[in-house]
Amino acid sequence: MRTMLALVSAAVTSMVAIAFLIPLAVVVRDVARDRAFTAAQLAGAAIEPVLAVTTSRATLKSAIASTTAGAAGQLAVYLTTVSSGGSGGSGGIGGEQHASAADLRAAVTAARSFIAPVTGGYVVLQPVALSGGRLAVTEVYVPAEDVSRGVTAAWAVMTAVALALIAVSVLVADRLASRGVTRPARELATAAAALGGGDLSARSALAGPAELVAAGHAFNVMAERLSRMIAAERVTAADLPHRLRTPLTALRMNAAALGPGRAADDTRVAVDRLEQEIDLIIRAARRPTRDEPPVCDIAELLIDRMRFWSALAEDQGRPWHLIGADGPAPVPVPRSDLAAAVDALIGNVFRHTAEGTEFAVTLHRGEDVILVFFADAGPGIRDPQAALRRGSSGAGSTGLGLDIVRRVAESTGGGLKIDSSAFGGAQVQMWLRTGAPPLAAGRRAGRGRRRFLPGH
Repeated sequence: MRTMLALVSAAVTSMVAIAFLIPLAVVVRDVARDRAFTAAQLAGAAIEPVLAVTTSRATLKSAIASTTAGAAGQLAVYLTTVSSGGSGGSGGIGGEQHASAADLRAAVTAARSFIAPVTGGYVVLQPVALSGGRLAVTEVYVPAEDVSRGVTAAWAVMTAVALALIAVSVLVADRLASRGVTRPARELATAAAALGGGDLSARSALAGPAELVAAGHAFNVMAERLSRMIAAERVTAADLPHRLRTPLTALRMNAAALGPGRAADDTRVAVDRLEQEIDLIIRAARRPTRDEPPVCDIAELLIDRMRFWSALAEDQGRPWHLIGADGPAPVPVPRSDLAAAVDALIGNVFRHTAEGTEFAVTLHRGEDVILVFFADAGPGIRDPQAALRRGSSGAGSTGLGLDIVRRVAESTGGGLKIDSSAFGGAQVQMWLRTGAPPLAAGRRAGRGRRRFLPGH
């Protein structure tokens, strides 16, 4: 945009400069021409007082030589040639003669100053009346360079001034465009990029032309509405646990009152699964707050989540292992999202394997990638591809857990893969692309019944 405005300014200034430059150049040329011919007429008139007194050749030669034009050989006087009406006669007196007989007759006939072009320049012929009805003609030779003297320099100066004006106009237009158009447009684009990147506080400054002000106002209104919609969504997500926990608590109490029996046990298991799925849905509906860092230490997070799940693992007699979490491992994922993904994978182990089933979480650091393996000794997953499809599960659940993990992994450029573990069960591999700045060293791995996996 700045380039376009600069070009427009240069074009407009150029047209204005040309509109003034051409007439001014013609005027300069004509002024120089008139100055040269006027000086020639004055040089010829300087000899007229002598002609009024005498026509003696010796006296005229002396008078001509005393003038500037005569000393330069550019002044001559014609006497008998004109008075006798001949074509040459005795010729002129003084410097070199340039005028032809036809030019002399034309000057006499016109009875006024007469300018005629000759080889190498011009001659200025002026008739002078003498006593006895005779006429004389003074001739002043004007070289061509005298007619155009100073014109080229004047044209060069005017051209330089015009170019300077164009340069100044382009510079001024560029500065005005930068402050009045380009900068507000760039700020609007920056605000749009920030809003697209998740910064809900991004707003555009209302500056610049009316069109940009209107665009910035529309952007701010859109951003404000979007912020209100997301705030309403967060309120709804925060209110969701209160709406679901109350009937779920009543359902759990009713299930506990059923007493022993397979139907009662199945009901209680279904209530537990329902509670777990509700937790996953609530976590999936969460959004990182504006102040939450976009980077977290996955090693520290794994230690924290394994400490959380270790109590349930002890109750169910599940041996567990956490390997490789003895140093910082930063990944470009908000902590709340990564915690939801880790809890979903560990929760699947508890949900889909029998009590006492061993499981392990292993952290590997590679070049620009972090790999986390969630392995168990359960029955495995018969159809890994189907399990990765959203809403699909072969174990009676919603299948949202793996979808949450897949979206977290893909947000870094990584992915998710299901394979067989060294325990003989399922192994979920979560690949996270790194590149974020290292964080402070995390805490040491949590305590528990830990040992290395077979083959490590």
